[in-house]
Amino acid sequence: MDFRPFVRDIVDFPETGVVFKDITPLLKSPEALKAACDTLHGLIGELKIDKVVGVDSRGFIFAPMLASKLGAGFVPIRKAGKLPYKTNSESYDLEYGSGTLEIHTDAILKGEKVLVHDDVLATGGTAKAVCKLVESLGGEVVQCNFLIELTFLNGSDQLKGYQTEALLKY
Repeated sequence: MDFRPFVRDIVDFPETGVVFKDITPLLKSPEALKAACDTLHGLIGELKIDKVVGVDSRGFIFAPMLASKLGAGFVPIRKAGKLPYKTNSESYDLEYGSGTLEIHTDAILKGEKVLVHDDVLATGGTAKAVCKLVESLGGEVVQCNFLIELTFLNGSDQLKGYQTEALLKY
């Protein structure tokens, strides 16, 4: 399936100069949603996955679906102050600011194989912070999986040493 017609550009969002890739048209189409999940699952191949990490907030859409297909657990990584239990945190830079992400300290066991999923790979700061959080708990990141990669921002440079896959590349 060609997914590009289901992604629209929103110019100057969330701030001037940024072109936001809006995936809500894809999400509202039952056929595109199912096909995207199936295709993302296919990008994983035969990798053994114990946990799928989804990044706040749009990573929460496909990560649980992938976890279900893989027979794996789902782990949310959230913005600072949103998780109720003990957390590890990691700060990072984005293309238009900075932030801090957190993971529950008991979310991943030492040696577990982890798939990191987010909707967009832009500058790579968020994904790199997520990988650090997974590794701080002893997990092994086996793939970073994205719906969209914005190749012109060179985010994959931040993820050297990690296998990365994306459904769409711009």
